[in-house]
Amino acid sequence: MAEVQDPHWDPFGIGEPGSGAATSTPQYSSRRELREATSKVPERRVRDEPRRRESREVDRPSRPATVRKSKRVSIPAKTFATPARRERKNPLSVFVTMLMVGGMFAVAGLPAYATMEQESTIANHTLATQKLDAQSFVVADSAALTAPIRDGYSATSREDLAQMARDALRASQNAAYNSSGARELGDDYPWAYELMDHQGGGLSPLNYYYRECVDFVAWRLNRDAGHTSAPFRWVWSNLTPTGGNGGQWQYAWEAKGWPVSDVPIAGAVAYTGGNHVAYVKEVLDGGFVLLEEYNYVPGAYSQRVIPSSSVASFLYPPS
Repeated sequence: MAEVQDPHWDPFGIGEPGSGAATSTPQYSSRRELREATSKVPERRVRDEPRRRESREVDRPSRPATVRKSKRVSIPAKTFATPARRERKNPLSVFVTMLMVGGMFAVAGLPAYATMEQESTIANHTLATQKLDAQSFVVADSAALTAPIRDGYSATSREDLAQMARDALRASQNAAYNSSGARELGDDYPWAYELMDHQGGGLSPLNYYYRECVDFVAWRLNRDAGHTSAPFRWVWSNLTPTGGNGGQWQYAWEAKGWPVSDVPIAGAVAYTGGNHVAYVKEVLDGGFVLLEEYNYVPGAYSQRVIPSSSVASFLYPPS
């Protein structure tokens, strides 16, 4: 089939734009002819495009020219990327980091410093040894080591403190006794300054408590028998072994068979009743007696004159 040269031929039967009529549809005897004819359509459409554009411009009403928007050019974002904001570091973390770094340096320097110090010590010791070796001295054979002398010391114990207190009390009592005039009255009791039982005192050499009435009377019996120092003639064990109180003296006299009477004599023991005894210094006219005693006035020497009838019994000196 020959090629159609008519420029206004429309193989699809569309017709010219604006013509108002459509051309008749061509007929093909085979599919091959149809394929060949159809394959040439784009070329004709391209060739006929100017005319179509012209016909559109004639038929269409005029429109105001529009401003064509320019296409926006996309630019890669990383070309003009905004620099990231720098984060402010915490001052405390910076300070801690600096301390840690400084500590690491200090620890790293310790072995070297220790080595330097050790080397310096060894060098000084070597130098001192060399100086000692260079010196020479001679020690005499007679030279002897002198032992250090240390001053002795002792701690004050509780017992020592108690003894100091007793000594102070004893001294004050002795001063009071010396100023009392008891010696001038005739007291010859040798332990007038000693502490009594309730003051922490003990037993006298006669085995009675110091400054009690029984110890003073036992002393006078020994004095009258000529025993003014140890060994004493009369002590508790051979005088009143059944008891030390004044109330037990009469029983001890009766147990030994020593004389007990209601008639007073000088040098006898006056049992006045209760637990008290005294020494008869003198028998006075009119039925009175002069007594010497201790602890009638608490802890002290005293004298008094009483009717002999007021005395419970007189214990004559033992033989």
